Amino acid sequence: MPDYDLVIRNGTVATASDVFAADIGVRDGQVVALARNLPAGAREIDATGKLVLPGGVDTHCHVDEPRAPPTASADSFASGSASAAAGGTTSLICFAKQGPTISATDAIAAHHQRARRARIDYSFHITLTDPTPEVLEQQLPALVEAGHRSFKIFLTYSGSRITDGQALKVLAAGRKLGALVCIHAEHHELIEFYTEALVAAGLTAPKYHAWAKPMIVERECVHRVCALAEALDTPIQVFHVSGAEAAEEIARAQDRGLKVWAETCPQYLVLTANDIDRPGFEGAKFIFSPAGRTTADQEALWAAIRRGTIFNVTSDHAPTRYAGPDGKLAFGADAPFTKVPNGVPGLAARLPILFSEGVAKGRIDLQTFVAITATNPAKLFGLAPRKGTIAIGADADIAIWDPAKQVTLTNALMLHDNDHTPYEGMEVTGWPEITLVRGVPVVEHGKVVAEEGHGRFLARGPYDFIAPRGVFPTPFNPVDRTVVG
Repeated sequence: MPDYDLVIRNGTVATASDVFAADIGVRDGQVVALARNLPAGAREIDATGKLVLPGGVDTHCHVDEPRAPPTASADSFASGSASAAAGGTTSLICFAKQGPTISATDAIAAHHQRARRARIDYSFHITLTDPTPEVLEQQLPALVEAGHRSFKIFLTYSGSRITDGQALKVLAAGRKLGALVCIHAEHHELIEFYTEALVAAGLTAPKYHAWAKPMIVERECVHRVCALAEALDTPIQVFHVSGAEAAEEIARAQDRGLKVWAETCPQYLVLTANDIDRPGFEGAKFIFSPAGRTTADQEALWAAIRRGTIFNVTSDHAPTRYAGPDGKLAFGADAPFTKVPNGVPGLAARLPILFSEGVAKGRIDLQTFVAITATNPAKLFGLAPRKGTIAIGADADIAIWDPAKQVTLTNALMLHDNDHTPYEGMEVTGWPEITLVRGVPVVEHGKVVAEEGHGRFLARGPYDFIAPRGVFPTPFNPVDRTVVG
């Protein structure tokens, strides 16, 4: 009998702290050996000249998420997970959205059913849009105990947003239950004010989406949510930080010792507000929120990544087809920007863009790439040490990269069910050739080889990384209603 189910030989292994030459032995879906000249495996992969990296962990993905008609999400869990694996990602955390017509419990149950088609491992954030006492006090404790250990809230978008007062109650619930609260931070009333003025002036083309959401609406709200989190001593992550000023607010909070983490996304590193200003209705493909910024903001984000201010980089995959009755053209080619669905697809493009723009161009080293795409998100969301690294006992979630391969990004390479990618025609250096989940190949050389349903739900138990600091602005703990000290 072979000693291992799989041996990956002759590769260069990278983790968030080290780069070294080693063979990897896999048995029963886990890494069980890291050494040179391992005994034979039932299957062998020769990784000579290749990088052997932990599979990516993408903690901000909208996959098969129900929407109000007429628009619809373009990806099922079958296609979305295939797309993720095509880009070297092996774990996803997606969103199950509670609302006035569906309880948080029912939303999670429905999303579990849809996710049974996944080819890679997955977990869920609970999106709270109607945080009533029943939801916070009766539904959430059981859902958190079952492994859904993060919440998301919006402070903008009609139909999804909650008030600051409601946000405080969610933050309190997160602290009590040991769940990380993630926040879409934009100033709702200011966006509405800008939008009403633009529409009244007849400025409704796609490019005016960016005019309605200048950096000030993000900067102000990031400052505010950091203050709310500080008031209740609740750890938070701020989603999709888009530029210098928002990143500076995060840095200030971190400098005060707060447990505030931040992510950004590839679209903020390679696209700008100029991309939305395209002929005809083409700019609709580049409508996402917060809006794209400037090249100076891009370099500021890379600097924030190097400093550690930005802890992880996600795709914020939100796939809407361009054409058809359920796509960005659903309301016509002359629809105002207010009617165009937000979001861009990005599961497969995330890691190749970050590797090419980051590692290949010398902005970050290989260990930082592994940290921001796999190790850090696994730590932050309670998936470590099982996910996010190559180590004895970890799941054999591995992507084998050709670091010199030059690829022109096309929609066909994305392996999703969307009809476009905003990165069409972009040249990248570095490409994942084989992606394995628990030692099983999911995508090999651009072809999906794993069956639907190979993915497993990742229940997340309590973990110390997001424990509150135990520090309040006053001697009173307003969450537990006790005097401190």
